[in-house]
Amino acid sequence: MKSAMITICGRPNVGKSTLTNALVGEKIAIVSPKPQTTRSRITAIFSRGETQFVLLDTPGFHKPKTKLGDYMVNVVRESVADVDLVLLLVEPVASVGPQEEALLERIRQSGVPAMLVINKIDTVDKARLLEIMAVYAAAYDFGAIVPVSAKTGDGLDELTAEMEKYAVEGPHLFPDDMITDQPERQICAELVREKLLRCLDKEIPHGTAVEVTKFSERDSGIIDLEVTIFCEKESHKGIIIGKKGAMLKKIGELARHDIEEFMGAKVNLQTWVKVRENWRDSLASLRNFGFTDQQ
Repeated sequence: MKSAMITICGRPNVGKSTLTNALVGEKIAIVSPKPQTTRSRITAIFSRGETQFVLLDTPGFHKPKTKLGDYMVNVVRESVADVDLVLLLVEPVASVGPQEEALLERIRQSGVPAMLVINKIDTVDKARLLEIMAVYAAAYDFGAIVPVSAKTGDGLDELTAEMEKYAVEGPHLFPDDMITDQPERQICAELVREKLLRCLDKEIPHGTAVEVTKFSERDSGIIDLEVTIFCEKESHKGIIIGKKGAMLKKIGELARHDIEEFMGAKVNLQTWVKVRENWRDSLASLRNFGFTDQQ
């Protein structure tokens, strides 16, 4: 038996969570076209033959503007160390941006082997890939450069084969039937937050947090789930609820569908909205929502 612990890092919106979900074959991490969707490190697990892969999906590396942003960037920095391999995920652009340069410097400091993964190759002419590969090859001595499309699955078999070269002999790190170490409550909360990101515009969804206040199962198998959505302003609360509660109902219905699919059971979902001003800059609130320095 062999195992490999692998960190996936990159700037916001390069497709880290989409790649994680595609490799595992299950929806482990929420996805959204909006940047900074992932806030904490997510552990995802899958196996190929006798090899177990443990993926660490990290927040997008960005210039933080709040204490929550500081936490997210610190998660990335800490995750690019003490692993078997780092995957630097980039978009198909023939230039190394400041976020990539900062991540490459962190990789150099950690001494961990790194591979470059060029995502979204379904959006560009493949002839351009040679130019992109040359630019990054000149910037860093990667163990391999693999073009993929996390959306279509193109290149994922080749990527997995390259990743396996970094696996080490020894027992698996997690039970073979485990696909994530996230508690069910946390995944349910994240699925609600995903719908907030989908349905709301501008800064409003980024200023929301979701807390599960009740999670219980009836004898009939129905799950009773109560969640509170926190936002930063009273005006935002009105927008989240919507006219006659229409927006909150839409968010709840979309979330319930995905939660039922994930749980494999009927779900009775109740949602509330509360205001907690400037929680993203409050250390007490961040700790309350589970954003701590312990990863």
